[in-house]
Amino acid sequence: MVSIKSFLSAAVVLSVTATTLAAPVFVPLSRRALPTPIAASTARTYLSELTVATDSNSPAYARDLFKTWDTISGNCDTRETVLKRDGTSVVTDSSCKPTSGNWVSPYDDVPTTNPSDLDIDHLVPLKEAWLSGARDWTAAQREAFANDLTRPQLVAVTDNLNQSKGDKDVANWVPPLTSFRCTYVRAWVQVKHYYDLTIDSAEKTALQNYLASC
Repeated sequence: MVSIKSFLSAAVVLSVTATTLAAPVFVPLSRRALPTPIAASTARTYLSELTVATDSNSPAYARDLFKTWDTISGNCDTRETVLKRDGTSVVTDSSCKPTSGNWVSPYDDVPTTNPSDLDIDHLVPLKEAWLSGARDWTAAQREAFANDLTRPQLVAVTDNLNQSKGDKDVANWVPPLTSFRCTYVRAWVQVKHYYDLTIDSAEKTALQNYLASC
């Protein structure tokens, strides 16, 4: 026989669960971006483990050596998946292409309701990956890197800002929004460490300086 105390306890649990399911915690638009990167302390440890080497572009980099975008689920490819992840109230058509929604680019805090205003940035650029080790990978490994939704590597950002970044590393470019720079460099180190990519000396110095203030 179930006691009144047990019954009431179960009722409270069910009530809390129902409330949680009905009213999910609101995440500010400015925080809806890439997966949370490692802590600064971990990033500093990982940075000390990365191999310092001169970048190499032999053989020469070509964009089509990194296949994008993969189909992730149903009709949704990597770009569409990131746009849905990074936005709120995202509406898609029958092919999964977002037609409207609300986004805030974490690199510059610029809002938009137009998905065509956004690029999906490879936080560690594809050419940077090539120069620091991906030239020795298989085509399948490069494809996995270019479509990685698990690491903090892909993020929806203002298109012209992404174009101005190009293939620059952290010694030459960081987001103009200073409050996001710590997140950016932590993510950079995490991705480089996971994929066993090298860093050059200027890149290491820049990372050390940014992480020192995180």
